[in-house]
Amino acid sequence: MLDLAPTARAVADVVTGVRDDQLHDPTPCDGMTVAALLDHVHGLAWAFRVAAQKSPEAAGTAPSADAAHLVADWRTAIPARLTALAQAWREPAAWEGFTAAGGLDLPADVAGVIALDELVLHGWDLAVATGRPFSPDDDAVAAVLEFTTAMSAPGQEASREGLFGPVVPVPADAPPFHRALGNSGRDPRRSPDAG
Repeated sequence: MLDLAPTARAVADVVTGVRDDQLHDPTPCDGMTVAALLDHVHGLAWAFRVAAQKSPEAAGTAPSADAAHLVADWRTAIPARLTALAQAWREPAAWEGFTAAGGLDLPADVAGVIALDELVLHGWDLAVATGRPFSPDDDAVAAVLEFTTAMSAPGQEASREGLFGPVVPVPADAPPFHRALGNSGRDPRRSPDAG
């Protein structure tokens, strides 16, 4: 089991600091504005919460990333969903058996790691786009580094499609967070707060 709460709080801190005049700014995610990314985080927090609870709703489609769908009360709604997400993954049963997330059936423990990966990477994306600090905890970084390293192995190109961009080379002795970002197709040099 991994504790998603520290990362969920860190992402919530970034979210609440986003200014209205930043909503149309670009993010490190190709073609995605800050508002669209906020909509995505809002949706994924719900999707991975119901995945932890193994709710029938978990079999739905992937969360949107559409600025037009961003809820009006996003500064409170997203942090509330992030808190609920972390709480749901504190239950041992969340990590057992199988579940569904984003329209995919997968082992529950893999879904938990993907939820954490989404929080860490999109938390960084939002922080870079808005000039906010973001420092995920060491356990989260270690889990995301392991996941992104596995997804960067030869033969994983098809699995990466739609999830990550091409690997960004990062020195082997770089901080673990920088290596995880590089594995996910992000350039850690974009932010001085990335490690």
